[in-house]
This record gives sequence, C-alpha cells and structure tokens, in this order.
Amino acid sequence: MTPPAVVAPNAPAHPPQAAAADDEINISEYFDILVDRKWLVAGVTTLAVALGVAYALFSTPVYQSNLLVQVEDSAPDAKGFLGDSAALFDVKTPATGEIQIIRSRSVLGAAVDQTRLYIEASPRYLPVVGTWLARRADSLSTPGFLGMEGYVTGKEKIEVAQFDVPPAFEDGGPFTVTALGEGRYTLSHPNLDEALTGTVGQPLVNNSNGGPLTLLIDTLSGNPGAQFTLARDSRLGTVEDLQRRLQLAEQGKQSNVISVTLEDSDRQRLSNILNAIGAQYVKQNVERKAAEAQKTLDFLDVQLPEFKKQLEASEDAYTKFRNANKTVALDEEAKVVLTQSVELQTKLLEAQQHRRELAAKYTDTNPRVRMIDGQIAAVQRELGGLSNRVAAMPTTQQDALRLERDVRVNGELYKSLLNSALQLRLVKEGKIGNVRLLDSAVQPKRPIKPQKPLIVALALVLGLLAGAALAIVRSLFMGGVRNPQEIEAHTGLNVYSVVPYTSDQIQLEQRSAAKSSGVQLLAVSHPESPAIEALRSLRIALQFATLEAGNNRVLITGATPGVGKSFISANFAAIMAGAGKRVLLIDADLRKGHIHQQMGLKRDGGLSELLAGVLTSAQAIRAQVLPNLDVLTTGKLPSNPADMMMSDTFADLLETLSAQYELVIIDTPPVLVAADAAAVAPHAGAVLLVARADQTQLGELNESAKRLAHAGKAVSGVLFNAMDMSRRHYGSYGYKYGGYRYTEYKYKS
Repeated sequence: MTPPAVVAPNAPAHPPQAAAADDEINISEYFDILVDRKWLVAGVTTLAVALGVAYALFSTPVYQSNLLVQVEDSAPDAKGFLGDSAALFDVKTPATGEIQIIRSRSVLGAAVDQTRLYIEASPRYLPVVGTWLARRADSLSTPGFLGMEGYVTGKEKIEVAQFDVPPAFEDGGPFTVTALGEGRYTLSHPNLDEALTGTVGQPLVNNSNGGPLTLLIDTLSGNPGAQFTLARDSRLGTVEDLQRRLQLAEQGKQSNVISVTLEDSDRQRLSNILNAIGAQYVKQNVERKAAEAQKTLDFLDVQLPEFKKQLEASEDAYTKFRNANKTVALDEEAKVVLTQSVELQTKLLEAQQHRRELAAKYTDTNPRVRMIDGQIAAVQRELGGLSNRVAAMPTTQQDALRLERDVRVNGELYKSLLNSALQLRLVKEGKIGNVRLLDSAVQPKRPIKPQKPLIVALALVLGLLAGAALAIVRSLFMGGVRNPQEIEAHTGLNVYSVVPYTSDQIQLEQRSAAKSSGVQLLAVSHPESPAIEALRSLRIALQFATLEAGNNRVLITGATPGVGKSFISANFAAIMAGAGKRVLLIDADLRKGHIHQQMGLKRDGGLSELLAGVLTSAQAIRAQVLPNLDVLTTGKLPSNPADMMMSDTFADLLETLSAQYELVIIDTPPVLVAADAAAVAPHAGAVLLVARADQTQLGELNESAKRLAHAGKAVSGVLFNAMDMSRRHYGSYGYKYGGYRYTEYKYKS
C-alpha cells in the first residue's frame, strides 16, 4: 500500500522577512527552473546549433584580397638627370589625399568600365542549397527541381562580354537566359514583348522597348533548359556601391603605403577589379604629372622668344656702346658690383617667372605665392643698394656696367629657360609618376566568411542563452500557479489536498473518449497511484467541512475548463464508496458533462429528464455502478441548463437525495464560464474549487471565490491538481518565503 503524497499545510501569507525577500535573486530557483525545463533548453540549443551549421554550410563564401600602393616623395632617377626643374611639376599629395583620389569616380569608374562590373550574370541556382551543391559538383546538372524549371546545381557557367540596355531596364529586375543547346539561348524579361533568341559569340541586338538592347555572350555552359540570371546595373550605381565596399587605409603612420582591400563572393572578379583599380590609379597619376609638365612647357614656349629678343637687344646695345667708346676698363669695385648685380638680377627674373607660374594655380593669398613675393622684395632691395653704388661711379663706367649686366643676365636666363624646356619635354615623354604598385591583388584560396567554427560556437552560446531565457520566462511569467503555498498566500483559501500528476490518467481518458466499456477510473485501475492516495487524504479535511455545513452535499467545480474537476469528482466518489459510505455522484454539468464516459454509461436518461419530470429518481439513477456508488448522469443536454439549476425542483431533489445517501458529490460547470455553479453552491454543504498546476491563474481563483461568495456560499477549500512531482521548481513563493519539496513515499517490499 502507498501512503498519500505529502500535502501542503496552511502557511501564513507572508513571513516577516517577505518584504526584503522580494528584491532578492535566488540562484537556486533559476537552477531548478533550468533543470525542470532541460529539454526545452536542449531543444532550443539544438535548433540554434542546427541553424548555425546550416548557415555555415550553405551561405555563399566571401573572399578578401588587397593591393599595396606606395606614394613616393620624389622620382630620384629623373631628378638626378633633370635637376631642379622637376620640382615645378612634381605631383605630391599626402596619403590621405591619395586615398580620396583612389576612391574617386574617375578612378573607380574607369576600373568598372574595364572589368564590366555593372554586368551581373550567374546560373540560377536552387534556393538555399544550390550554391553549396554547385561548389561540390564536377559536371553539369539536369535543370529543374520538383517541378520548378530552370534551377541548376552543377558546374554551369556564363560569361558576358557586352550587355547594354535602355535606362529603364537598369537597376531593375533581372533578365533570364535559357540555354537551348548547340550554342543557342533565349533572353526573356517581364517588360519584353517576347523572348529574344540569340547565339553564343554573336551580338544580339533589339531596338524595341524604349531603346537599343545589345547582348554578347562569350561562354554559356549548361544543358538545355538551364537558366541563368542576367542583370545590368547603372554605371553610377555600380561605382557608388564599389566606393562603399572599398576599404582604404595607410599602412603605418606616415608610411605613404596605402592598402586597398575589397571583399567579394567571386575570387576572379575580386582580383580583376582590384588590379584594374591599381592600374587606373597609376595611369591617372602619370597623366596628372605629364599634364603639369605640359602646362609649364606651354608657358616656356611663350616666354623663350621674348627672352631671346631681350638678349639680342642687350647684345646690340652693348656692341654699339663698345664701338662708340672703344674698350672701357672696369675697376675692381665695378667688377664686384657687376657680378653681384648679375646674380641678383638673375634671381629676380627667375623668382618673377616662378611667381607667374604659381599665379596660374593659386591665389595671391596662398603661402607659396606670398613666400615668392617676399623673396622678390628682398632681391629688389639688394638691387636698390647696388644701384646707389653704381650712381657714384663715372658716367661711362655706369653705362658700360649696365649694358654688360643686361647681356649677362639675359644670357643666363635664356640658357636656363632652354635647359628647363628640355627637361620638361624629357619628363613628359618619360611617363613616370610618383606612385607605384608594391603588391598586385591575387585570387585568395580560402574565404574569410563565414567563419564556420566561430558561427557554430556562437550559435551554441546563443542557443543556450535563448533556451535558458525562454525557460525562465515561461516558468515565471507564462505559467499558472505552481505551488499550493501561492494559493494560500494570495487568495486566503485553504488547500485541502495536492493531487500529483500521473500519466496513467491519459490512457484512461483516451479509453473513455473511445467509449470503451467498463469503468475507466484511476481509483479502480490504479488504486495505489499517488493521485488516489492524495484524494484519500482529502476525506479527513472534508469530514470537518461537512459537519459544520449541516448537510452531506459536496460541490466540486473549477474556475475554468480543463482543470480536472470531473476527474476529482469521479475518483473521490469511488474512494468514498470504497471506504464503505453510500455515495451518489451527480453530473450537474448540463453543458459538457462527461462523467458517464468514465463510468461506461450512456448520457441519456439522467438529471435533465429527472428535473423535467420525464423520469423518476429510481429510473434516472444508475445504481451500484461500483459497490456503494450510484451515478446520476447529465441526461440529454438541455437548452436552458442555468434555469434548471436555479429551479425549486432541483433544490427539492437535492434534499430528497441527501436523505438517501451518506454523501452526495455534485460536479458542476466551471464558475467563470457559466452561472450554474453559483446557482447550485448555496445548496451544498462544502464547495471545493479545483486548481490545475501550471494552468490556473491566481486571478481566476479570486474571481471564482468572489462570485460564489456573491451567490451566498464561501469556498471551503482548494484541490491542487496535476502537480508534477518530478520537478524541482514549484514557483517563486517557496524560495522567497521558505518552502519544502514535494515527494512521493512508497513502501518497498
């Protein structure tokens, strides 16, 4: 024999330490929740890991490659031969400026045009797993899958050399290329009037739909029926997308080495576009340098004839002076003044020439222009000092000194300009810039994304966290009452018995629903079940309740459907009958009562016919369904059950039947869905409210007790049904205010 399961005692609502305990986090509570819901946590974790593995396997690999560019401060070889004139046309920009030049539309646009990056052509792979299967295939596939035409999973390939469409088709829906075999294909689009037919290697030209359409396919590998998607993006949109994807950074501080990095799912396309960017950048740098040299050369081509005329005029004037005055000897002071004057005049003319070149590029407020202006002013001041010294010399020496100075200055300047022009022409034809490629882009062997081990590990961690969070949320916020102490603390109702959950009842319910013959009660088939032992312990508490009430009628109901009130009523009646009491079980749930199924009886010919006067009580009551147990079924379900329960006939019937039995148990509809229970309650000696673990809410119990109280009958106690004894967590109340664990106690033979 199995003694009853431990039942909850009547505990005080809140111990003294309750206020402080509300704010505490009890680790053991959460541990118990996770242990109870370990399969939920395991299921969520398994799902997360499965999704992570699927993503890692089926997602398209992403590759990364880069190239390195060095921005040189100067061109040493050229400058060693050409001299200082190269400084006039050197194109020198800080690394940050060169980064913006690389990112510019002029450089990237040329690279896009070179690689035709605006054309997107690829096989029409099967969704989700198509690319994964294609990466592992070694031959062409048979097009189609489960009735979906055109999808492929093999080594299909398409290469497009030219694809020009009207602007209305750019950045729109893709075209579909369908292989026909023997190098022929069709091109279709929702906005095309009809599909176009073309041949591989030959241009396909069509002038309908708002403009010319030209397509040239170089390679098309696929079985007949295989489909390929073909899209034409706008050039500007492609360039802007490339600008967003391109990563540029200087390698080290002030190293003048720039790293150009890009990611793409196609390894060949990745290396091609990066190398095209590098080539276009170097090309434009050389062109910029040559253009600067050409600007200076154009200026010198204009100035050289003018300086030549000045040289010839000064030589003629000096020759005429010597012919008229014969040879004029200069003293030592005059020779010194002449040498200094020639040097200063040459510097002045060179500075003025440089000033005119800078004026073509910069405003007068530019620091370079202002620096040259300062140099010119300083030279002019020194020349002014020499002019004062010359004025003190004899007139003939003054004229000879001036004329010889003009010849020397003009000759030096003309020679310098001729040399500079020669250097500029050589640099222009040299096609050498101040940037060079250190490393070209290569096709990477391994993808950088997805990082499979990291993704699976992250999925495992996230799955554990999500599973634990879901378990805690469901336990703390989404379930019903888990602990009978919560009922006593928050409703003030006494819990008479805790009925453990048993899986044996599920089989009995299935058999009764199938209308199997015989009595399908747990008290009959499994009399030693812990649930039945718990109901046996209810007899003691119920004796005191019925003695104080003055009659032997016990009403058993619940707040809502599905709490197990009929299970309690039928099995408790069988237990009391087995204890030797003469018991009558009345199924007063005239809406959905099903006690007749558990007893193996028919519904008709029961309470409703008895109240209607169609049958007598002897005819309606099924006697001796079990020893000492009679049953009154619902009878045919009436249209006005509430009126029947409130009638005087029903009250008189209860009085009559109570005199014939030691105990009358009445099963009624739930309190919150029908008024029947409130109508019958005043006629009962004791009212028991059934609450189901993890389902019934405290608010439902409070509302049910309030409605019964308004009807004139207080709830005698609560039966806590279907409590899972295998759990560790019975709600937060026991952790906050002190509690104990429920367990089973069985004798061992």
